Amino acid sequence: MTSVTHDFLQRRRLFLFCGILAAMAVGNGFFDGVLANYLREVYAIDALQRGLIELPRELPGVLTVVLVSTLMGLGDRRMGVIATILMLIGLLVLGFVTPPFAVMLVFLFIHSTGMHLWFPLDSSIGMSLIRDESRAGTVFSRFKAVSTAAGMLVSLLVFLGFNRGWFSFQTKIKTVFLIGAAGIAVAMILLLALERTHREEARSGLAEKPALQRPRFVFRLEYRFYYVLQTMHGVQKQIMAVFAPWVLITLLDQGADTLALLALISSGISIFFVPLVGQLLDRLGIRILVFIEAFTFISVYICFGVLAAGFIGGHLPKSGWAFYLTAALFVLDRLSMQLAMVHAMYLRSIAVSADDIAPALSTGQAMDHVVSITMALASGWIWTTIGPQYVFFSAALLSLINAAVAFRIPRRSAANRRLELSS
Repeated sequence: MTSVTHDFLQRRRLFLFCGILAAMAVGNGFFDGVLANYLREVYAIDALQRGLIELPRELPGVLTVVLVSTLMGLGDRRMGVIATILMLIGLLVLGFVTPPFAVMLVFLFIHSTGMHLWFPLDSSIGMSLIRDESRAGTVFSRFKAVSTAAGMLVSLLVFLGFNRGWFSFQTKIKTVFLIGAAGIAVAMILLLALERTHREEARSGLAEKPALQRPRFVFRLEYRFYYVLQTMHGVQKQIMAVFAPWVLITLLDQGADTLALLALISSGISIFFVPLVGQLLDRLGIRILVFIEAFTFISVYICFGVLAAGFIGGHLPKSGWAFYLTAALFVLDRLSMQLAMVHAMYLRSIAVSADDIAPALSTGQAMDHVVSITMALASGWIWTTIGPQYVFFSAALLSLINAAVAFRIPRRSAANRRLELSS
């Protein structure tokens, strides 16, 4: 195989991977983006039940480390195909029928298993495609920007769909979920095509040296700060995905169209924000980005807590400036979650071996989800018994741990040590 052909295959892989990211964004946007409103409108759940639902929804994140260990011999791309099959099963069932609550939780669990299996593979496959180490942060951020751009289009379609009555949770067939299933099906086809490019190169006899057999489980002392950052990500993810939307849905009586509009705004900003994060990562280093992440979460959650207290106590209006401020915080919270890409790049910079990355990512995800489940259950109880504002104040307090970790990360010269990755 000539170098020209090798370069062609590399460009083809990048093109296919970007297509996979876009298709996955479609699948997730037409499900995760409307799940809270679906649960509220179809099953009439309260905040405590919403927290309890996170147990079957987030438990697969804990099990991911077992799944990745069991399926490691298949390789990242084939595991990705299995992930899409599980997601398809869940989306198709929930799209075609409205099952009893308990049955719905089973298929929510199946879908979530596929989704959480995909999460570490997303970063692992993307990082394996990086060739220019001096621009690793910039290239990785461009992958995230592809997902963001696709997510922006999805948010626009969801907003128009619910605003104009094209989509509804009151019909037997949930069209919004079936469109998400179509996106996942496209991602599966593209993953198979990506796998085929690697087989073509392997048959040529000139493929790069294959990686050694990966360890099935990675928990190294060297990665302790990465694991801490990931556990805190579990806390912040619950606020972004569950309780920040719950303020808009239950305290301000907003529907799926409003949440989709806010997601559209955050996605539009993210198209420019995510590449900026990548550039700042290359220029300033990981330590500074973790400091920024910590400060942003602390500030946003304190403000959310104050607003929630005002809405509950009747001291703040549920429209006008107070609504717009809440919406702005919702958007800022979603933008702040984009900083989590720094965690994966931090792991990459300190990895003892390239073969550690995928299993270490899944280990970190499992730890993230243990905390996430605990936070969901605790926050649901806090919301209903003490007050929603204390959910956000607790999250702000816990986010101080991010700042403490930032102090322990070496400065730029050490923290940005590049790892020579094998394909």
